[in-house]
Amino acid sequence: MRAFYSGQFVLPLPPGHRFPMSRYALLRDRLEEHLPTVEMDQAPRASDGELALAHIPQWIAAISDGSVSPQAMREIGFPWSEAMVERSRRSTGATIAACRAAFAGGIAANMAGGTHHAYADKGGGFCVFNDAAVAARLMQAEHGRSGRLLKVAVIDLDVHQGNGTASIFRNDPSVFTLSMHGQKNFPFRKEASDLDVELPDGCGDADYLTALEHALDELDRRFSPGLVIYLAGADPFERDRLGRLKLSFDGLEARDRRVFDWTWQRRIPVAFAMAGGYASDIAETVQVQLGTFRVAFDYWRRWQNTAR
Repeated sequence: MRAFYSGQFVLPLPPGHRFPMSRYALLRDRLEEHLPTVEMDQAPRASDGELALAHIPQWIAAISDGSVSPQAMREIGFPWSEAMVERSRRSTGATIAACRAAFAGGIAANMAGGTHHAYADKGGGFCVFNDAAVAARLMQAEHGRSGRLLKVAVIDLDVHQGNGTASIFRNDPSVFTLSMHGQKNFPFRKEASDLDVELPDGCGDADYLTALEHALDELDRRFSPGLVIYLAGADPFERDRLGRLKLSFDGLEARDRRVFDWTWQRRIPVAFAMAGGYASDIAETVQVQLGTFRVAFDYWRRWQNTAR
């Protein structure tokens, strides 16, 4: 199974910044220790042309040359730097590469990504470019050369609504956006996804998994994707600082298994990204993410056995 990383491009953040930059290097270390057969490759750099499939040229240029306004950067939550630009391009490139690898092998990963708060013309919530939106549009363009339309489903299980993704695909019937998130959590002004599932504060394993089952059934009734991009956020975890839900390690593993089983039963390639995770003990966030990789690897092996 292939996974693409951009963790070597580290943002220069001020002391005390709440974004857990260290989790990317920790995840890579844990994968090398526990899943050494996962093939980890450096993420490619998304080009201006690729980014322009989901973002307006003015936004790409302003971020790239540093002319972006201080207010826009405050909304993102990072100080501008060349390293931030490079990392944002690489993180988007990682989801592009994961989608291509998923078509070849069934399942592949971006070891970061899930930047679902980025709109076509702005960023927000630690998100500069929307990796899932760019990758979905690029995969559609590449598959369109064969004369067939690729339909893409974005299954977003980060605890925060994928508002940017919903906005970008609002009038696009070829992409289905499913967001299952905390009702009272950020962003406080939600967009309309194709399917929004809003969860109350304190939602635990049983209620969450029931809601997920209903959501996947609804997706199945309304849409038949040829590719799934899965945002496997670690922030529904019970000890996440920003999550406000109460999922256990076992509950999150069951969540991932249900998504990968849903795609496997339908033989839909899936590219997954890590999205959010802000536990006070960052090792717990990484443990959730490692669990996602374990489940994904199990289903990836099923794909390989079928290919033989």
